[in-house]
Amino acid sequence: MTSTVDQVTEPLAAHGEGPVWHEGWPGLRWVDMLAGDVLQLDAATQAVSRHHVGTVAAALRPRFDGGVVLALERGFAFAGADLTGVEPLGELWDDPGVRMNDGGCDPDGRFYCGSMAYSERPGAGSLYRLGTDGTVTTVLTGVTISNGLVWSPDGGTAYYVDTPTRRVDAFDYDPERGLTGRRTAVEIPEAAGAPDGMTVDAEGRLWIALWGGSAVRCYSTEGVLEDHVPLPVSRVTACAFGGPDLGELYITTSQQGVREPGAGALFRYRPGVKGVRTLGYSAR
Repeated sequence: MTSTVDQVTEPLAAHGEGPVWHEGWPGLRWVDMLAGDVLQLDAATQAVSRHHVGTVAAALRPRFDGGVVLALERGFAFAGADLTGVEPLGELWDDPGVRMNDGGCDPDGRFYCGSMAYSERPGAGSLYRLGTDGTVTTVLTGVTISNGLVWSPDGGTAYYVDTPTRRVDAFDYDPERGLTGRRTAVEIPEAAGAPDGMTVDAEGRLWIALWGGSAVRCYSTEGVLEDHVPLPVSRVTACAFGGPDLGELYITTSQQGVREPGAGALFRYRPGVKGVRTLGYSAR
C-alpha cells in the first residue's frame, strides 16, 4: 500500500500505549503509562489534554453507562466519562515489582488486563478479567510481558500477545468457557522486532505494533504478512482504528531506552481498510 504515516502530535509521551477510539469521547485517548496519565486528542481542535489517574495508567476502555474503566498499577478502577473521580477497586497483589500493562474488553462486556514485572522477570505476570459483577478472575498465569488482546469481528476468536514468545496466540472464545484451545496464529521473526499492542480490522486481519521494529505489520488470520508500515521511531507500542469512519490507524510510540526525534509521538496511517467498534465494559 502507498499511504504514508503522519505524525499527529509532538513527542509528548514518555511511554505512549493503548490507543482507544470511542464515539462517545471527544477524540482518541491513549496512555502515558508510567506517568499515570491518560492523553486525549480532541477530534475537533486537535488539542491534546492530559489527565492524571494514578501512579500507572496501563489501559482504559469505555463503560456502557458513560464512564471509563481503567487498569492502574495493581488493579482496576472506574472513572467518570471526563476521567475525573477515579475510584480504585482494590489491589490484586502487593508485590511492588509487578504492574499492569495492557488490556481490552471481550464481546460480553468484561475487561481484561495483563501484568508484568518491572524487571521483565519471566513468568511473573498474569492475565486478569474484571467481570460485569465486579469480581476479578485470573485467566492466565506464567506470563512475562502481557500485551495485545483483541477479538475477531465475529467475537469467536481472541488474539493475545506475551511479547517474549514473539507470537500472537489465538483462543476460541465462549462467554461461559472463556478462552480455550490456545494455538499460534502469527510468528514474528526476530529481525522484525517484538509484538506489542495490536488491533483487528473489519476483515479480521491483525495489525501488530513491533517494539524495536520501527513498524506496524498486518497479518491475515492464517499468519500471512499483508502490509508493513514503517515508522521513523523504533519503539512502536500499539495501534487502534479511529476517526469518524474507523478508517485511520492511530499508532503510539515510546521514548524508553532511545533518543530519537519523534519517539513518544502519536502517528496516523490510512490503510484503506476500516476497523471495528471498540468493545466496552458493561457493569450489572
